[in-house]
Amino acid sequence: MAAGTKKIRSFSLDPDVLAQVERTKRGASASERVNQLLKLALEMERKAELAREAEQFFNRAPDDRQERRAFQKASLKTWARE
Repeated sequence: MAAGTKKIRSFSLDPDVLAQVERTKRGASASERVNQLLKLALEMERKAELAREAEQFFNRAPDDRQERRAFQKASLKTWARE
């Protein structure tokens, strides 16, 4: 993120969390470390949501068989074109 595009916000941190940030920041500032951790957590949350959606899709009731077959056929056609 470019220095000119950062937005300053204020958040309260639990003292234990702040201590861990300070302990693990290495050469970076505490702000940079918090940004790294937040980005990692948001990415993990996004992947968990995708996994949950995939699980819901593949664990549908057996009456979805016709829709699933149509999706598979369309996918095979797409792959054949590529």
